[in-house]
Amino acid sequence: MSLIAAYEDGKFVTSTSATSLNESKETKNNEMDSDAFLTLLVAEMKNQDPLEPTSNTEWVSQYATFTQVSELQEIGTAMDSVKAQDLVGEYVIMKVTSEATGDTNYISGQVDYVVYEGGKAFLSIENSLYSIEDLDTVASSEYMEAYDLANEVADEFKKLPALEDLTLSYARKVNELSEKCSGMTTYQKTFLEDAFFENVEAYQKRIDELQAAADAEESGDTKEETSEE
Repeated sequence: MSLIAAYEDGKFVTSTSATSLNESKETKNNEMDSDAFLTLLVAEMKNQDPLEPTSNTEWVSQYATFTQVSELQEIGTAMDSVKAQDLVGEYVIMKVTSEATGDTNYISGQVDYVVYEGGKAFLSIENSLYSIEDLDTVASSEYMEAYDLANEVADEFKKLPALEDLTLSYARKVNELSEKCSGMTTYQKTFLEDAFFENVEAYQKRIDELQAAADAEESGDTKEETSEE
């Protein structure tokens, strides 16, 4: 899910969905900091079994382990921030899972800018914000162009009827689809199976046959009218 950044009264107003800035704040507030750990440590010391007290070495070991984990988390957050900055201007694919339904969607586009909230980075893609944790793929502009074009022509082909049901009313759509496929580069064509282009050629051939038959019939009618005159 995305965060939509709306512009009202001279400033941006964010509305949340499954992955939100507010949830990031809650997550950060719920994370155990050093003060909370020390509080728990003191409580554990007060309530330990006096007959079998925990050694000082164990206390130190626990705190050292907590410190290491905390530092690793901070390093990870810092690395995410650096990575997010480097993604500005890049084309990415985000894998976004809805917490409500569990459905996964893939969102692609160019990163316009980065927003930091609650210590986390959010990428702006087509006026929507996505957590950097949802980043799936970083791609070149050439890849994204080929990816989008492949999806576009595939969707257009799905809207056509079965070959045996094809009529001249679909001539414009078939001709445009055929032109797009012919104009694709070798690299762009690798995003679709060879069978797809064979099917497009078959549709174009059928349209040409129907058009030729229609032209012949019209030409015959014209000759008959001329003879009658």
